Amino acid sequence: MLWNTLAPKEKQEAFALLSIRLASAAAFLYHGTHILGIIGGPGIQGFAEFTHLPVPIAFLVGLGQLCGGLAMLTGVLARLGGAVISIIMLGAIVLVHWHNGFDISKQGYEYALTQLLIGVAILIRGAGPISLVEWFRAKPASPSN
Repeated sequence: MLWNTLAPKEKQEAFALLSIRLASAAAFLYHGTHILGIIGGPGIQGFAEFTHLPVPIAFLVGLGQLCGGLAMLTGVLARLGGAVISIIMLGAIVLVHWHNGFDISKQGYEYALTQLLIGVAILIRGAGPISLVEWFRAKPASPSN
C-alpha cells in the first residue's frame, strides 16, 4: 500500500498502530535480551530460578519476548508476535503477578495486562501500513529492458 493513497484517517490509524507497536517492542526487546543474557540481565538460568520455571521454558519465554519484540518493531509477522506476546503475558499474569493484585507498584498484573491487550490488538488488526512488510510490498518493480 502506497502512503500517498491513504486517506488522512488511515494515516492517523497507521501512526497509532506504530506507536503501540513501538511501546511494546521496547519492553519486549529489553526483557527478551536480558532473559537470554544477550545484554546483561539474569540470563536463562537466573530467570528460570527467579520464576521457578524449567530452563527450557525460561528459554522459550526469552526467545518469545525477543522475537515478539522484533515482530512489533518491524511489523514482520506482527500477528504472530502479538499472539506470542499475549501468551507470554497471560503466563506472567497467572504465574507471577496475579497473587499481588492489580497494582504494579506491588508487583501486580497491571502492566502485564496492558501488554497482553496490546498483543491481542495487534493480533486482531495487524501491524498497519507503517511496517517493513508494507514497505517492501509497496516497492514498484523495476522496469526491465
